[in-house]
Amino acid sequence: MTIEVKENFDAKNLTSFKVSGSIERAYFPTSVEELTELLLTLENPLVVGNCSNILISTEGYKGDIIFTTKCKDIIFNGEKIYAECGVKGPMASKLALENNLSGWEFMIGFPGSIGGEIYMNASAKEQSISDHIINAKIFDLDKKEVLTLSKEQLEFNYRSSICQRKNYIILSAEFELEPKSYNEIKERMDTNLAFRKNHQPSLAQPNCGSVFRNPEGNSAGKLLDSIGAKELTVGGAKVWKNHANFIINHNNATSTDILNLMLLMYNKVKEVYSIDLKPELIYIGNKSKKEAEIWKILKQK
Repeated sequence: MTIEVKENFDAKNLTSFKVSGSIERAYFPTSVEELTELLLTLENPLVVGNCSNILISTEGYKGDIIFTTKCKDIIFNGEKIYAECGVKGPMASKLALENNLSGWEFMIGFPGSIGGEIYMNASAKEQSISDHIINAKIFDLDKKEVLTLSKEQLEFNYRSSICQRKNYIILSAEFELEPKSYNEIKERMDTNLAFRKNHQPSLAQPNCGSVFRNPEGNSAGKLLDSIGAKELTVGGAKVWKNHANFIINHNNATSTDILNLMLLMYNKVKEVYSIDLKPELIYIGNKSKKEAEIWKILKQK
């Protein structure tokens, strides 16, 4: 099989932040079989989905990145669903609605893919991707083998799964949703969309979703709002005027602009509340010395 590969590929238009960064080699498999072949062949590739919560360094990325956006098969069999890692959340949500199945209403406004949502245990409005998962097929990069992990073995927690702690790549997953009426599901989806429209910037204003995780028992947005984060700007990056936990790329921001702004936000909250905010976005690439220093502080390593 011939798998599409592009050298010195600018991933700007594949990321929701729209930050330029040249990738040495980018691969685009069209199925789980092609993805598995790449994982067996390449040494230490990075695998990404819809790049909705990823910041790629303006300095680029030296090495191999596999984009799973073309691995998008999804099959409905009654209440059970098989979905490949590249299936986009909004598409999966709409298909579930068409089949009168509830459990994925929260994904209607998520730009991410199934693989990324399992990796992060994405959640919103009292629903999460882990609620209805049966199992997931995983590629173990260390052992170079495919595993099937049950919901329990995936070790889901708030914004986390075992895939963040082990060298695991999500290939596909099986789910079982709940039958409900079309109107009931549609009403919940419309409510979720309306909430997101009022509380989160659209992708017309390039952003990466929530910048920081909510500290236990608290809200990152409220903490940032209280310290005046909505007034902060660094280079082409600024905090969104309607919610202090979002950064907008409003004028060709670089990754350094965004990281410096994150550091400002982090330092102000720590100074006032002695709380260390933890990044929700993922940062990858050839870090400059300055970027490496900032990321080390933000990740508290």
